[in-house]
Parts: sequence; structure tokens; C-alpha cells
Amino acid sequence: MFKTLRNALKIKEIRTKILYTLLMLVVIRLGSQLPVPGVDRNYFANWFAAQSGDAFNFFDAFTGGSFLNMSVFALNITPYITSSIIMQLMTIAIPKLEEMQKDGEEGRKKIVSITRYVTVGLALIESTAMAIGFGRNGLLQDFNALNVITVITALTAGSAVLMWIGERITENGVGNGISIVLIINIISRIPQDIAGLFEQFVKNQAIAVAVLRAIIIIAIILFMIVLVILLNSGERKIPVQYSKKVQGRRMVGGQSTNIPLRINTAGVIPIIFASSIMEFPLIICSLLGVSGKGFGAEVLKTLNSGNWFKSATPVYSIGLLIYVLLVVFFAYFYTSITFNPMMLSDDMKKNGGFVPGIRPGKPTTEYLQKILNYIIFIGACGLTIVGVLPFLFNGVFNARVSFGGTSLIIIVSVILETIKQVESQMLVRNYKGFLND
Repeated sequence: MFKTLRNALKIKEIRTKILYTLLMLVVIRLGSQLPVPGVDRNYFANWFAAQSGDAFNFFDAFTGGSFLNMSVFALNITPYITSSIIMQLMTIAIPKLEEMQKDGEEGRKKIVSITRYVTVGLALIESTAMAIGFGRNGLLQDFNALNVITVITALTAGSAVLMWIGERITENGVGNGISIVLIINIISRIPQDIAGLFEQFVKNQAIAVAVLRAIIIIAIILFMIVLVILLNSGERKIPVQYSKKVQGRRMVGGQSTNIPLRINTAGVIPIIFASSIMEFPLIICSLLGVSGKGFGAEVLKTLNSGNWFKSATPVYSIGLLIYVLLVVFFAYFYTSITFNPMMLSDDMKKNGGFVPGIRPGKPTTEYLQKILNYIIFIGACGLTIVGVLPFLFNGVFNARVSFGGTSLIIIVSVILETIKQVESQMLVRNYKGFLND
């Protein structure tokens, strides 16, 4: 990685792109410190600390602390992420959107344009709910129409600006801009979390105990990073052979290739969906000030990941089983709507391709589906381990950090993807230089 970066910095064009990306990241971090006018930040910090669930901690990690600071970037790019997921699902459900997606570059531009409008709409809805819901309870220094409109405008504009910055990074910088914005938000919280772990487990301990605990913490973090790297880079290659055919006076085809099926085909989406469903009732009840009574209160405690793995209340760990089942379900569900074995089999058949030992058509589809189900299960198991480990350490050792399984998957996948993009740009430049010579 460092060798790639060092070589990239020697190339003026790529160096300019890297510096542009870094400049945009500085702008993002500065914006994350600008407070929304008329907001009592102390009140919001106290309210945030009183929440027992991890939903708001999860959200704050994605916003790089902007949510806790109630800055103009408090909503950050979460509306854009939600909008992108909605559009991806709608593309499967709505035939017209599916046609747009298949319509090449023009269709892609139309979908991107619709995604922008949906993003602004979601940001407007979320900012209105925050301004009115929190404002009534003391978030706003003066709860009046002017302050409410100011907060709505600031939060919506902040989310739109970040979306614009992300697109500019994609166009003029390196990597996927939205992913880069997200990763810098997550990384910005890591020093604070490391300091918290040091204060909780290492500080004021005997030297031998402190060293042992520090080694264990580092070993656990490294283990999770290695597991995430293996999960993201692992793939099953399906060999494909193309038959020879005559075109004019020439014999073409006959080459061998493969179809790489990623182990973690759905990425981090299953964990995000599962966490969102588990935390949604908690968020609604928290915003409405409803604590629940009787059976309802027990259900909310079961859904709260902060109660899992607690030795005093083991019954609440039933929620963990629900979480695991949701992760596995969404791993299969999301892959089923983004990867179509039948379409792949038909494309192979039209181009004279076949899997050695498997007949084209339906047998190939069934073979691909069987392999896909197998690797999805392996990927879901890996995702479950990565997602559950932070809950285990939180429940047993009360170690709460923002760089849990979801954050690590995002960090590792974005870094690997960005490195690949830089390497490809360097390769293209070398080809251009060779042709010019």
C-alpha cells in the first residue's frame, strides 16, 4: 500500500488528485465543527449521553461526531446512503427504473439525478423532524418559527453540500467520493475511542497488567482487521470456456476465463439493514419520549444491543439471535436482487460460453445458484462474527467503541478499492506513455 502511494505521488496528475481529495477532507472536518445557529449544544450532548441504545452511537460514528456536535453537517451523507439503497431496491421493483439502468451512461445519469432529489427530500424530512422534535424539548435556545426554519435549512444544506463534495471527489480526486467522505468520518472518531480504551483498561494499572491488556486490545483489533480483509478479498472463481466459431475467414473464441464470485457479495449492507431494523423501535420510542411498560419494555430491552451478553440479564441476549438471523437473511436477500444467475447463464450461452462439465442453460443456472448459496452462507457467517464481536466486548467488558464490525468493513473495503483505483490510473498512464513514445 505504501509503495503504491509513494509511486503515485511521483506522478503529477495523480498527485494533484490526491491533494485535491485531501483538501476536500479538510473542508469536511472544518464543516463538522461549525454549529447550527440557535442550537443549545450542551443540551444535545446531555440528551445523547442519556441514551442507552447504540443506535445513536452508530449514527454519530457515521457522521464523524457531527451529529453529537450538532454541526451543519449533522445529517452528513446518511440521507444519500439511504437514498442510494432505496434507488437500488426500486430499480428491481420498478420496470422503468430497470430500463434506465440498462440504458448505458444516459440511464445512469438519470438515476443519479433522481438519487440527488431523493437525498434532498430525505434530508428535509429528517431535519424537520429533528428541528421540531428536539426543539420542543430544549434543543433550540428559542423555539420559534425562525429558529426551526434556520435549523432545517442548515441541516438540509449541509447534507446537500457533502453530497456535492463527494461527487467532486469522485470526478477530480481519487476513489469513490461518497465512500471517502464516510471513511474520514469514521476514522476521525478512532483516536477518541483508542483514548477511551486506554483510560478504561490500561491507565492506572500495574505495568505488567497494563502491557498485557494493551497487547490483548491490539491483538483483538488486528484479528478483526485481518478477518475483514479476508472477507472482502475472498472469492470463488467459476471457470468459463468459450467455444470457437468462424467469423469471416477467421476462427475466433476458444479462450478461457473465469467468473469471480465474492465471498462477501452483499458487503456491509446486511449489517446496516439488520442494525436499522433492530434499532428503529428504540429510536422512535426515544424521540417520542416513550419508555414502554410491562411486556413492551422487555421487548425494547431485548432489541437494545447494549443489554446483550450481560451476565446479570442473559434473557435479553435473545435479541442477538434475532440480529444474527436478520444478517443472514439480508445477506441472501440483497445478493438475490443484485446478482441474477439466470441472466448470467443466458449471457454466457449467447456468447458461446459454458462452465466445463456443466451443460448451458438451466443446468448452468442451477450450478451457479448452488455455488452462490454456499458462498453467501460463508460470507454471512463471517459478517456475523465481525458484527457480533463488538457486542460481546461491550456486554462482557463494557468496551464501547465506534469502530465496530460495520465501520471496519467500510474502512477496509474503501481503502482497498481506492488503492486498486490508484494502481489502475498508474497503469493507464504507463500505457499512454508507452503509446506516445
